Amino acid sequence: MLPVRADTASKFDCGRALIICGSERYIGAPFFASQAAVNSGCGLCYLSVPKEILPILGVKLNEPIFLPRGEIDLNAKYDACLIGCGLSRNQEAEDLTKNIVVNAKVPTVVDADSLYFLAQDVSMLKSAGNMRVLTPHEGEFKRFVPDFTRDRRVEFASNFAKENRCILVLKGANTVVSDVDGATFVNTTGNSGMAKGGSGDVLAGLIVSLIAQGMQPIDAAKAGVYIHGLAGDLAREEFGTLGMTPTDTLFMIKKALRNV
Repeated sequence: MLPVRADTASKFDCGRALIICGSERYIGAPFFASQAAVNSGCGLCYLSVPKEILPILGVKLNEPIFLPRGEIDLNAKYDACLIGCGLSRNQEAEDLTKNIVVNAKVPTVVDADSLYFLAQDVSMLKSAGNMRVLTPHEGEFKRFVPDFTRDRRVEFASNFAKENRCILVLKGANTVVSDVDGATFVNTTGNSGMAKGGSGDVLAGLIVSLIAQGMQPIDAAKAGVYIHGLAGDLAREEFGTLGMTPTDTLFMIKKALRNV
């Protein structure tokens, strides 16, 4: 399923991902998401963050191309988009989420704070300009489906994806991925050492990278979840369940991809 890169490929052939993440309070999220996109093969990663945190991320990140938040152009050439990681919950973030979810013409991963706004008006998905991949953890999913119970998570995930014509990545132990037709897949990699803030940002960046590189969104979701979990398993082997961090998982993506 993974992209096969031609020997003659340039960065322009390997996917352009637009990542809209971060706020003054959440500086780690855009780091995790954009570095995961780079580590999983994306040719060009455009990272849009508030100008106030640009100097900090400029020290932490080398590969992404920075876009101050006000300079997003949805008509520019992108192959995939991610919005939500650490975006915060203010009016600007809400307006931006609505604009991207409805108007982005490329497949878009919707995570974290953008899921909060989407849950308030899920009908936005019916107006979306392309496929949307939602990546909630179980607490976030309950905002969409209040009667959700974990013992019926496959059923709930399948029904939600089918009813809302989206791809759902329901995160947690044995993450569930559901396609628009209700077909559902259960992941076998990953461990409890990944239950730390930042792990979801890594996953979101991985998925958007694979979509940008040409994978179908459902395949990118399945492969991204598997590789993310495998990277976490490799981190656990080296650092242990308690000591491993999302940063360790992030930098094991390259090894996980090689192993796959």
